[in-house]
Amino acid sequence: MENYFNYLREMVVAVLSNFGRWLNQRWAVPWADVPDDFVQYGIIFDNFASGFGFWGWFFFVLFAIFFVAAIGALVFLIYWLLRKYIKFYRTEIDRERLREEVQNLQIELYNATQEKNRILGLQLDSLGLSPSESISVGGSSEISTSSNAQETEETEEGGVPGEKDVRFPRLIAVDEKYAEISTHVELPADATDISLQEIVERFRNYAASQLKLYYTIPAMRAFFASMGTGKIIILEGISGTGKTSLPYALGKFFQNNCTICSVQPSWRDRSELLGFYNDFTKKFTETEFLRSIYESTFREDINLIVLDEMNIARIEYYFAEFLSIMEMPNPSAWNIDLISSPQKDDPKHLHDGKLLIPQNVWFIGTANNDDSTFTITDKVYDRAMSLFFDNKGIAFEAPFTEGLPLPFEYLMKLYAEANSNFPISGKTLEKFTELDDFVIQHFKLAFGNRILKQLNAFVPCYVATGGTELEGVDYIFATKILKKFESLNIAHLRDDLIELDAKLTKLFGKAEFKMSKAKIAGFLKDVG
Repeated sequence: MENYFNYLREMVVAVLSNFGRWLNQRWAVPWADVPDDFVQYGIIFDNFASGFGFWGWFFFVLFAIFFVAAIGALVFLIYWLLRKYIKFYRTEIDRERLREEVQNLQIELYNATQEKNRILGLQLDSLGLSPSESISVGGSSEISTSSNAQETEETEEGGVPGEKDVRFPRLIAVDEKYAEISTHVELPADATDISLQEIVERFRNYAASQLKLYYTIPAMRAFFASMGTGKIIILEGISGTGKTSLPYALGKFFQNNCTICSVQPSWRDRSELLGFYNDFTKKFTETEFLRSIYESTFREDINLIVLDEMNIARIEYYFAEFLSIMEMPNPSAWNIDLISSPQKDDPKHLHDGKLLIPQNVWFIGTANNDDSTFTITDKVYDRAMSLFFDNKGIAFEAPFTEGLPLPFEYLMKLYAEANSNFPISGKTLEKFTELDDFVIQHFKLAFGNRILKQLNAFVPCYVATGGTELEGVDYIFATKILKKFESLNIAHLRDDLIELDAKLTKLFGKAEFKMSKAKIAGFLKDVG
């Protein structure tokens, strides 16, 4: 036993001794000759210093200063680089910490939204409504929906937004959702040859019998004819008249819930609608509006996107790009630039960072006419079809009617047949041209090619829904031409308005153009 402890002592002493010798050789020995070097420098200086003379000492001092300055600069450079590195390192740590905080906030926002949806669901259950229905919270009592059920399903499949390491998590979730489901839509057996007029009547009965929403036949004809005329429809009037309820009911009828996006007063540009790429988080901040457009690229049915209270902000600011794009005659050029640097893992329906607006989408804006909103300009009115709601619908008895899953292609076929079967007669166009000349002469307002194009598209569709040709022309004249009179000084145009009323009677008959004559009567009443 004693030998073992003697062995252990000798072994430990030997290991420590060898380690100390290694340290000495590694760190101390290389510096052992440095003092001798300085002695050598001193001997050399002593040998030559006595013969320097004035200029020798001058250059000696000068080079000594340069040498000290060089050493000082080197030390300062090392110090500066160290400071930069430490600052950069701290910045990266702070940025990573902030990025994590943003991720956590996104998750908390998602959880708060889910909790809000859960609470709304409980409220809806108490009201006896289906889970996909909701009550709008933007100051309106109208029924609306924001596709909460669809959004929840996408989130369950695609994960919490922000957790995936992709730039478009919500759009990628849409890709995953439609990767395994069929989007094919077929008409029911009892509606294989349904006409446009029958669709209008069926929808009206559906809204009345199932949703207790009552609309007039002329309003429904105008709405469906407007869908055949353009992609932007404005529903305006006083609050509570059922503007938001109309697209909501239509989405239910087509069995594809509409998406309702509440416009905010702070909206100033397209990023409020479409979102934007965040250079800090390296992700695209996606909006519900963008998600809805993207989802419609997978579907074969009708898709409605509602901009609720669209004139609470200036429409020309946030919706200008859409107003311009949808003026292009070729729908294949309706591209929206989302991101300038596309990547392979971007959503499958983004091409070169662009999203093509599909043809099966309609944008429906609701607008209140009060002091809290902005005036809708002619630029917007000229590019959109508009319907005015001035009172609530009158209840009527309607047979119980089921919804109608309607393929987009079938609806477009009906509109094409309408344009082929019910073109505006030459006689009516001649009278309308004469009316155009009268308006130019007395009110200095011209119809323009855009309105004439809308006239030729709207009237055949209106006739196909069960209306008459002159009713369709009357509607266009009232909503497109007489609407512009609101910006004129009507007080000085009383006699001209009376002449215009007489001109309408002379051209189209006393019993026609009721809508336009009622609007003229309203102008005359305002001026006394």
